[in-house]
Parts: sequence; C-alpha cells; structure tokens
Amino acid sequence: MKQFEVPSFYRSPIISKVKAKRKLEDPRKKDFTPTELHFGDITFVIARHFGFCYGVENAIEKSYKAIHENPSKRIYLLSQMIHNPAVNEDLMSHGLQFLQDTEGKQLIPFETLTKDDLVIIPAFGTTLEIEKKLTNIGVDITTYNTTCPFVEKVWNRSEKLGETNHTIIIHGKHQHEETRATFSHSSTNAPSLIVKDINEAKILGAYILGEIPLDTFLATFKNKTSVHFDPETDLQKIGVVNQTTMLASETQEITLYLREVMIKKHGEEQIKEHIADTRDTLCYATNDNQTATLSLMEGNADLAMVVGGYNSSNTTHLVELLEQKFNCFFIKDADEIDSKQWIQSFDIHSKEEKKLPFLTEQKTQRIILTSGASCPDSIVDGVMMKILSFYYSSEDIHSFLTSFQ
Repeated sequence: MKQFEVPSFYRSPIISKVKAKRKLEDPRKKDFTPTELHFGDITFVIARHFGFCYGVENAIEKSYKAIHENPSKRIYLLSQMIHNPAVNEDLMSHGLQFLQDTEGKQLIPFETLTKDDLVIIPAFGTTLEIEKKLTNIGVDITTYNTTCPFVEKVWNRSEKLGETNHTIIIHGKHQHEETRATFSHSSTNAPSLIVKDINEAKILGAYILGEIPLDTFLATFKNKTSVHFDPETDLQKIGVVNQTTMLASETQEITLYLREVMIKKHGEEQIKEHIADTRDTLCYATNDNQTATLSLMEGNADLAMVVGGYNSSNTTHLVELLEQKFNCFFIKDADEIDSKQWIQSFDIHSKEEKKLPFLTEQKTQRIILTSGASCPDSIVDGVMMKILSFYYSSEDIHSFLTSFQ
C-alpha cells in the first residue's frame, strides 16, 4: 500500500511502533486481537486497527502539498478536511480558510473567489452543484481534490446501479457532508433515498409491502429523496450503498432486511431483478476498525477510551459499540483529562460534554484505547502519557518507554 508523506508531528513514538510491529507480524490483517502494552500496574489494551486510514492520509498529504507548492496563493478548504479539530486547526494555522461549515452553511461567499485561488475538496467529497459553481468561477478544484477513493467507489457503484434502472438507497446521515455528496451524485443517475438506520429501513419496507400509508412514508423521508421521487414506481428495483463511515454491520443488516422485503413482495425466484448485491461498497478501513473494536469487547477492562473528533461519524460508532459493555469515555485529546479523578467526556446521545468520575483508586488499571479514522496517533500517545503521569514519575515513564523500544 502507498506510503504517504504526513507531517512528522502526526506520528508517535509509541503507537507508530505498535502498528509497525503488528503489520510485520500480520501483513494480511487476519489477526484482530488487540495489543497489550504493560506499564507497571497500568495496561493499555490497544485495538488492532484504528487511527488514520488511507483516505485521511491521502487528504492530509495533498493539503500540506498544496500549502508548500503555492506559498503566494489564497488556499481554501471547502469545509473541514476531516472531522478532527487538531488537524483542521493546524491547517488553519498555515493560512487556510473554510468556505463552509460541516452542515453546508456558507462562511465565505463563493463570489469572493477568483480563478487564481485554490480550493481543497475534503475527503468526504462534495456535491455536483458546488463543483459546478467553483468550476464556473475558474477555481482549480482538481489538483488538490482529496476525495477519498472509497467514497468515489460508492459514487461509481451508484452510477452503475442507475444504468440498470435501480433506485439508490443510501445508508447515511442526510446532513453529513459525505452523504450530501453521494446523494448529489446518485441523484443524477437514478431516483435516490436516504435511510439513517434500520428503523427507517423498516418504515421503508413497510411501505413497499403496503403496510403503511403514503403519508407516513412522506413524513419519514421528507427532504431525504431526490427530486420527482415517486414511491409508487421507484421502489420496484433497489440497490443499497452507504456513507462509508457508518456501521458496516448496520448497512449489512439494512441490506438483508430489504432483501427479505423484496422476496416477500416479488418472490425468491425474482429477487435478483429487484435488489442488487452491493456488498462491494463497504469501506475496508471502517470495516477493519469496527471489527477490531468488536474484538476488544471479547475481553475485560476497567474502562474504555475512544479518542477523536466529536463530529466524526466513524468515531461515534466506535463509542456506540464499546459503551455496550464498558464504562466508555469519548475525548478529543489529553486536555479533556482534568485529573486522575475527573474527565470531560462527550456524550454521543445528548451531544454534550460532561464532567465524569475517571480513574478509580485501585492499584492496577486495564484501559481499552482506540481512536477514529481521522485521529493522529500522536494524540493517542498524549492520552496514554497523561494517564501514566498520574501513577509514575517522568523518570519511570522514560524507563518504561526505553524498554518498550
């Protein structure tokens, strides 16, 4: 796999070595058991896969390349390049500005741009409508386009489904940048509809089977269907694709459920005519990270920690998994750890940061640690070092790290 040129401060002295060792031992990624790092009485249980994925490293490399190759140009990010505050803040420190926020609200009018400016398309991609606006101005949006190849794969699959007259069912959050982009692309090729989760999929299935009225369907999927979408005719032949950061297991659950709906409506013999096999649209990195997280849940720990941006969809799903078994804390970096006793953790349900009791007084601690696909390893290192500082002197920690190396 390609090696990306990512600024050195995103790397780490601890996690990078762990990943390199596991890659050497398991190049085909068949072993999803976690790594255990022992620092005296503190054990960190590290997920087999986590942190920067191919798409994120590609986006970071291209963004810094744009900075270094164009010192005299105005450079803009269409929106957050990835959902990690530290990465976006560092890019802004180099003079980059955001044109939009994550929900698509305009921060800087496109009308102020000129053909001499550069605009970096984020890893999530963007809509065809925005591409057209920028292209009409003459802005270069291709040289440093950081759209993830796996997002583009979903777009290409949607195009193929449109050619065979399938309606596109997108598993995603309809306000997420990636889903907005995928919806824009798929809508040009076929009728398209967004389902957030299995519950919405079941409403869709109930309508297909004639179990609920049209009004219920329209209320549920308001602003989530393409223009001129006709539920009566556009749900005869479907294919499911996904926002690549969603839970892969839920995408599969939705697909299998809708397949059963189509069998019930049209019969087993005709199923291939009514729902496409779209398992090839699942992102390998998302799938690996989630599988590694499930492996963490097979063991025991005193607590779990997930590190990453609070608006990161893939990171949130890791929290959803781990909190089913463990007391799970979600933090963006080590600064959220106030002390040994208290931590500022983000609640994914209330969307608020909460001050919570942290480490207990027991001598030994077994701590699960993982991060989202947009979180630098150096930030995970910082979390480990902060926790170790509550138990050991700097000399002891240095001794541990020396022996680890």
